[in-house]
Amino acid sequence: MPDPRDKAGASPPPTLGEGCLARYDPEALSDADGTDFPGAAELWRQLNPPDGANAPAAGVPANKRTPAHPPADKSSK
Repeated sequence: MPDPRDKAGASPPPTLGEGCLARYDPEALSDADGTDFPGAAELWRQLNPPDGANAPAAGVPANKRTPAHPPADKSSK
């Protein structure tokens, strides 16, 4: 009798390492794993222009500061 929990059609690729060091085995990955994104470089350039670090955020009033959150262990009462 087949295992009733074994219904998935997909399974993750093999991994190397354990715990925090776990990563997919690059030798086991193929084109069938669906990791290709040909537009990634162009999307990155659109979302992160070279002068983006110095440009002000859109829609934010000038000279306004965001108030800091109170510490989690402090009460405002």
